[in-house]
Amino acid sequence: MRSILKIVLQRLGLGILTLFVVSIVIFVAVNSLPGDFAEAILGQGATPESIATIRRDLGLDQPLVFRYVDWLKGMLTFDLGTSFAQLNFANFGGAGTTTVAEQIAPRLSNTMFLATVTACIAVPLAVTLGILAALYRNTAFDKAANLFTLSSISSPEFFMAYVLILFLAVLNPIFPSLSNIFEGMAFSERLEKSMLPALTLTLVVTAHMMRMTRAAIISLLASPYIEMARLKGLSPMRVIVKHALPNALAPIINVIALNLAYLITGVVVVEVVFVYPGIGQLFVDSVKIRDIPVVQACCLIFAAAYILLNLTADILSIISNPRLRHPK
Repeated sequence: MRSILKIVLQRLGLGILTLFVVSIVIFVAVNSLPGDFAEAILGQGATPESIATIRRDLGLDQPLVFRYVDWLKGMLTFDLGTSFAQLNFANFGGAGTTTVAEQIAPRLSNTMFLATVTACIAVPLAVTLGILAALYRNTAFDKAANLFTLSSISSPEFFMAYVLILFLAVLNPIFPSLSNIFEGMAFSERLEKSMLPALTLTLVVTAHMMRMTRAAIISLLASPYIEMARLKGLSPMRVIVKHALPNALAPIINVIALNLAYLITGVVVVEVVFVYPGIGQLFVDSVKIRDIPVVQACCLIFAAAYILLNLTADILSIISNPRLRHPK
């Protein structure tokens, strides 16, 4: 137990260090983007004096190091700052400023809902297909499953999205083509409007998980204990599910975690196609107007989610594999 706790603490420390380095990269990259918020708001006819005034009011005239330190202090206290766009809206007689956290919270909740729906469909489907493909390997079913999943993962996300819209929203109006969800919507209606983007993401992530499950199980089928289980007269399905699958959990957990991270960090294209009000859509809109605080916060959330899920997969793999818990 003590060794597991030590490993977990080591992984957490490494994750925090990684996130710190990533935060530096994010800050420098975002602030190196071409264009300027003041110019985007004032337009091409803006005078240098008015641009300089807005930059001074927003603190954009400060040295990059000082701005990063201020931003990092805010991150440590969970203060993501205030949106530039909302500050500009308030200055022109709007209802007041909105913090970045207030902007991101509902969008992140929508993205998490979409990721959860997709995971509930994709993970059982991929593991089941992987088990069946391993059980009936080199058969017509195995070849058909591999062909279908490889075709889906090889196609661009927007292409798969438009194909699903054509067949499930236009030719056969089963699901709505636009995911215009809002707060307070009934769960059933929310689920219906999220189904097409969820199915698109399912087609994208299923192939990788399915093929890893298949490969991990097949690599164990020649093991002595599997042969012993077969000699005992156990059915092929029982041999795979009861004996092979538990020992293949480590690589399967890893690939599932990577794909779950993608469901949070890689949904930008899908959300834009379906006009889904998630954090990916907010990220794209904020980049267009150079709203630096929102862009930085979205990037940091993407990075934190990816690092956290990878650490979780790493820890679960170690816990599920005695050889990794007690390395020689």
